[in-house]
Amino acid sequence: MSGGSVAALIPAAGSGTRLGRGPKAFVEVAGMSLLARSVARLAPHVGEVVVALPDGMSLPSGITARSIPGGATRQDSVRRLLEATDAEVVLVHDAARPFLPARVVWEVTAAAREVGAATAVLPVADTLVRAGEDGGWGQYVPREGLWAVQTPQGFRRETLIHAHARAAAEGFAATDDAGIIARLGGRVALVPGDARLFKVTTPGDLALAQAVAAVWDAGVWDAGDDDA
Repeated sequence: MSGGSVAALIPAAGSGTRLGRGPKAFVEVAGMSLLARSVARLAPHVGEVVVALPDGMSLPSGITARSIPGGATRQDSVRRLLEATDAEVVLVHDAARPFLPARVVWEVTAAAREVGAATAVLPVADTLVRAGEDGGWGQYVPREGLWAVQTPQGFRRETLIHAHARAAAEGFAATDDAGIIARLGGRVALVPGDARLFKVTTPGDLALAQAVAAVWDAGVWDAGDDDA
């Protein structure tokens, strides 16, 4: 990969409460943990992978990464991860999105180099409504121009460090790192993601992941998916 060094950062210190299976990163899909799958998809395309883990936990053998203790929140973990690398560009990725095509990694990295910040996204396909006061159908929300945010998200490391410092000083909490950049007026490039990059959050998601893994692990790709 041309240009300066790249590191993949995986904040995996969460408890996985909604899934109810312990730390979510260590939940297995078809015999392989979500974390191991995500690391395996990132490692060939970056200089290093750094993972933030719950206190007292260590990486299982066979995972090509190094680990640090995570923080109390995802935002805290990402700040610690940023301090643990000196890479020029960082990719922040959810361990719970294990089906990561190489094309998405390449394009997010290239956009981060050019713009400073980038994220994988998918266009919203469902009809959207805002609930009324009675909890029923309220106001229709047009979906044109709306995107569902995925990971990886890519950044020039120094840009993200500055944005995190401002967020911490001002008590701002975000659900993702691109939002921390955007609140300061920074541009975030939108890169086409992939429907297979869904996040494993609930038992239903886990069942879907088991089904996807059967095809994914067999090496069956969609037409035109350049994943060499």
